[in-house]
Amino acid sequence: MATKEDFYKLLNVDRNASDAEIKKSYRSLAMKFHPDRNADNPEAAEVKFKQIKEAYEILSDPKKRSAYDQFGHAGVDPSMGGRPGGAEGFSDIFGDVFGDIFGGGRQQRSNVQRGSDLRYNMELTLEEAVAGTEREIRIPVLVSCGECSGSGAKKGSTPVICTTCHGHGQVRMQQGFFSVQQTCPTCRGTGKQIKDPCGSCHGQGRIQKNKTLSAKIPAGVDTGDRIRLSGEGEAGERGAPSGDLYIEVRVKEHDIFTRDGANLYCEVPISFATACLGGAIQVPTLDGEVKLTIPPETQTGKSFRLRGKGVKQVRGGPVGNLECKVRIETPVQLTKEQKALIEQLGESLLSGGKHHNPQEHSWVNGVKNFFDKLTG
Repeated sequence: MATKEDFYKLLNVDRNASDAEIKKSYRSLAMKFHPDRNADNPEAAEVKFKQIKEAYEILSDPKKRSAYDQFGHAGVDPSMGGRPGGAEGFSDIFGDVFGDIFGGGRQQRSNVQRGSDLRYNMELTLEEAVAGTEREIRIPVLVSCGECSGSGAKKGSTPVICTTCHGHGQVRMQQGFFSVQQTCPTCRGTGKQIKDPCGSCHGQGRIQKNKTLSAKIPAGVDTGDRIRLSGEGEAGERGAPSGDLYIEVRVKEHDIFTRDGANLYCEVPISFATACLGGAIQVPTLDGEVKLTIPPETQTGKSFRLRGKGVKQVRGGPVGNLECKVRIETPVQLTKEQKALIEQLGESLLSGGKHHNPQEHSWVNGVKNFFDKLTG
């Protein structure tokens, strides 16, 4: 059997080293030789790692250290009556060393399980989204049992300490080299057992109900916005805090307006005569109709801006605008007389040359130049 290396040499400390010095040295060496940090030669690192952890298990325990100082390895050899620390002791040390780095350690996880958050999809008209509204909504939700006040225990009784985890809410399982901590399967992390469950909730502490809420929707919301109703989600287990309810907004398509942020857009048809001669037309806004003046010789696609007739956004900022784009409507179902008049107008406009139809003449000239280059 190979002779074991001196534990003090393994930890690079003197025989009169203090507990703090031993622990500090062990922390440094454990990090250095951890197999996960030695990908080039994990087998050799694991051997060294086990050696230094064994040395620390002995030298960090006053009784074991005293036995080792007097009798050497024989004083702590299990086969000779010694009792060095096992895997469970190492798992605690491992937690002390690496818990500070990875956020683990031996800190006990809270047994309080907050209730789940809920989501409610709400569809609004554009008018409701811009002006704000108040809606009553009805949702199925888990609420705290009124019979047992959420404890899950029958009235007059109380939960008892869990016999599996002894109230810790966690159990430790050994898996080879490591010790794994997980939620207690008996009490599901609460640390308590219910021997006499409530007849209404059957020990769950919560029951299913339909809850009616009044939801206030602020002015200016848009599709994709979320409104949080704090504490209106599902009740937590065994009296724990409730989750939240999130209302997700979707705005319906509007027959007239489209929205982009704070601005509204609409398309306004105008007659051929109004486009040529100009005039005043009535256009809709979310506040009612307003008069819009169309100047003479207006071309289709021209946009007119009505300032402050858009949306005041929920997150603040100036009120948006309403952009009205005109579209010239071609007359339909003409009478013979109307057709004759338009023919006369067309001939009159044609005789005037490019002055009456500058865009048409510009386009025709562009096409002519294009084909001249191809044939030239």
